[in-house]
Amino acid sequence: WHLFRGTPSRLWLEQTFRNVFDVDTPLSPATADTVYDALAARLAEPGFRPRALFERFGIEVLATTESPLDDLGRHAKLAADGWGGPGGRVVTTFRPDDVVDMEFGNWAANVDRLAEVSGEDTGTYAGYLAALRARREAFAAAGATSTDHGHPTARTLDLSPAQAAALYDRGRRGLADTGDAEAFRAHMLLEFARMSLDDGLVMQLHPGAVRNHNRWLHARHGRDVGGDVPQATEYVHALAPLLDAHGNDPRLTVVLYTLDEDTFTRELAPLAGGYAALRLGAPWWFLDSPEVLRRFREAVTETAGFYNTAGFVDDTRAFCSIPVRHDVARRVDAGFLA
Repeated sequence: WHLFRGTPSRLWLEQTFRNVFDVDTPLSPATADTVYDALAARLAEPGFRPRALFERFGIEVLATTESPLDDLGRHAKLAADGWGGPGGRVVTTFRPDDVVDMEFGNWAANVDRLAEVSGEDTGTYAGYLAALRARREAFAAAGATSTDHGHPTARTLDLSPAQAAALYDRGRRGLADTGDAEAFRAHMLLEFARMSLDDGLVMQLHPGAVRNHNRWLHARHGRDVGGDVPQATEYVHALAPLLDAHGNDPRLTVVLYTLDEDTFTRELAPLAGGYAALRLGAPWWFLDSPEVLRRFREAVTETAGFYNTAGFVDDTRAFCSIPVRHDVARRVDAGFLA
């Protein structure tokens, strides 16, 4: 436990134990069983059921992310209970990475599954786009207000329909290389921006993570278990095709996140200040800490202003950490305002 000193993980956990569970016993090897038993006892109480905590925490809305391949059955159940659907307290978010990224495991099979779920023929590029539009409609009907795109880079590319169709065909036949995959991802960000012009879904872009960098961890435990690291990410030239096409269109909102803190002042703040469609998302993942939250405000506000930032998003997988993470963000913002 001492290895977590100075990290937000320790801050979040200690504050969660104390403020949510009323457990303030210092954690150590000698007290671990006692703390575990106290937490388990709390979780058995009716007041610690998920919906009871939702009310206690004062959550107005919580957004999950789902793949276009998801049937959204859980969200349908929430809607039937009065918790979901448009205007509901739990909404979905359209996250299409597994059917867009040709380097994603089983991409071709996922595209076949997309055809089954959407009722569209994904054997052609035009049918693939129709399938994505159909799924976006289903997500919007289930309460979605946004999309979410996790790409290795922020690159965007405006290909002709014929060029995009040729890339798609190479991917379907298993002939696409790394360059093809990057070009297709980049082009699809333009396609999704165009779709957002039609359906009004806010577009969120999360670039910059090198996934599964710890190969031993990936081989032993699979993807998304903590073996990812940030990388330097370029935005000025990467986003130019998208911003040239739609950056000044009032129908589009793009919320841009980064794992590259060095770009806050040099690239991101001027871009957000210069394009009506662009907003800066809160420091995310490796940057979601008190010190970086403070540096973010200091770095971007004088150029982009408060109103070109999108507010705090906790991006947590730990439901009970929501109050403390928002409390930290509010304290940082209050300190900066003061």
